[in-house]
Amino acid sequence: MKNLWKSALAIASFSLLMSPMAFAKEAATPSPAPTAASAKVELIDLNSADKKELSTLPKIGDVRSDAIIKGRPYKGKDELLSKKILTEDVYNGIKDLVIAKQKPAAKK
Repeated sequence: MKNLWKSALAIASFSLLMSPMAFAKEAATPSPAPTAASAKVELIDLNSADKKELSTLPKIGDVRSDAIIKGRPYKGKDELLSKKILTEDVYNGIKDLVIAKQKPAAKK
């Protein structure tokens, strides 16, 4: 019986000694955090997106997507505010998801 307790104590001691090493190995190799490059988000063009695409944006439904389409063309996405198409709160929610692309200049 004494040998059984000694064996159990030895196993428990060994486990306790080895567990910090296991944690240290896990901590030494953290998983990489997502970056902007790895999380590519396709920006929605305010000047060419249809109503369905615009409606995928947060807080943009049928009424706001119609207003965005009627307010075209946009030189910059901030014109959604200056043309009073969106409130500042709604604009702040989508500003990183949209772009206002310009048509290339016509060749002469």
